[in-house]
Amino acid sequence: MRASNIPVSVRSLPKLKAAMDKLGMTDFQKAVLLEVRRIHKGDTATYKRIAERIGHPKAYRAVGTVLRNNPFAPFIPCHRVIRSDGSIGNYSARGGSKAKLKLLESEGAL
Repeated sequence: MRASNIPVSVRSLPKLKAAMDKLGMTDFQKAVLLEVRRIHKGDTATYKRIAERIGHPKAYRAVGTVLRNNPFAPFIPCHRVIRSDGSIGNYSARGGSKAKLKLLESEGAL
């Protein structure tokens, strides 16, 4: 699901959806990323809450898998998704969990 030939500028919803189609994403993957896109700077949501919002309440681990492979970061802010226990969880980008923590702190989410 990595996007080597996907335009960097996918800020508009139609362009984003076209890029998702070009990558061959499933409806589930699209739903996860579009829901995460709605998380505002300074806010967080849990993997479980994302799963519930897209109609798959038990698929929170699958949500994490989609976010681990997010080809649209940071435009789709997967760093804003945390565990239900309040811990920040994993982060696949350079710097790992420490980088995720710094991003959340810089946005005022923690």
